[in-house]
Amino acid sequence: MARQAADAADDKEPNQEAELEGGRMPFLSHLTELRDRVRNAAIAFALAFLACWTFADNIFAWLREPLFDIWKQHTGPGIAMLVQLHLVPPGYDWGPPRLIYTGLTQPFWVNMSVALWAGIFVASPFIFYQLWKFIAPGLYKRERKLTIGFAAFSGVFFISGALFCFYFALPALFRYMLHYNSSELQSLPNIQDYLDLTRDSMLAFGAIFEMPLLIYFLALVGLVTHRGLWRFSRWFVVLAFVIGAILTPGPDVVSQALMALPMIVLYNVSILFAWRVTVSRERTAAAQLAREAAPAASDKDDDEDKDKDDDSDDDKPAPRPA
Repeated sequence: MARQAADAADDKEPNQEAELEGGRMPFLSHLTELRDRVRNAAIAFALAFLACWTFADNIFAWLREPLFDIWKQHTGPGIAMLVQLHLVPPGYDWGPPRLIYTGLTQPFWVNMSVALWAGIFVASPFIFYQLWKFIAPGLYKRERKLTIGFAAFSGVFFISGALFCFYFALPALFRYMLHYNSSELQSLPNIQDYLDLTRDSMLAFGAIFEMPLLIYFLALVGLVTHRGLWRFSRWFVVLAFVIGAILTPGPDVVSQALMALPMIVLYNVSILFAWRVTVSRERTAAAQLAREAAPAASDKDDDEDKDKDDDSDDDKPAPRPA
């Protein structure tokens, strides 16, 4: 039985080598394949960019909602009446929300930038697919399945991080920044500055939410284990707040905490992923050692049986001469 398991393991290695051999191609063929994949990804991005360019004004109107929603809480007929009744200071009424631009070409380039980044988001599934199609021939069948999962979940985690920033972190940041508004000090946000701030914040949160996939990959290749991650967890709490202070554009503690706390939660979730990978690897290694030890034990038993047979032959009485 042990020999059959060992033979099956030996048969598996040639099959894996055959999988790799079937995906190999000459260097020029690799260049041709790369050219085709880049061309397809560029076409998808160009189509997405044109579509987003058509709706650039609507996309930017959606991006400025966190700022305008807070601004609208300090304007309107109700606020004007409170000011007239001297229930709130005059500077509490900020007037209608608005953004400004200081260069005649700024609105055009803002729309261009909005369409560019939105086009990348829209075309990202197809771009990831083309990347996977390029590297898939050089992978084992199991690794190809993992690559599809990495491509899909990377997009999900990144978009989740960006949406978390948009609906939770940015309102907290803008609420803190706009509290400086008064009758003597009026905020006039520039559209380019606002877009840069919003885009950079959403990209930072999207990158932070990729941490579970990164740690899962490191655990797969054996660089980290759940034991080492758990020992480092107390230090990671401090590191998370340091990273939050660096990446968040505002000096307020709320926005920094809104980045640090999800990082701590995601880190602990990543420990569970690493635990699963480490336990599976250790079980596989133990089973491999058992398979390697079984043939040696079987051969040893055969040798012992043969020695016993030889000893029994020696113990037999010699035949009497006729």
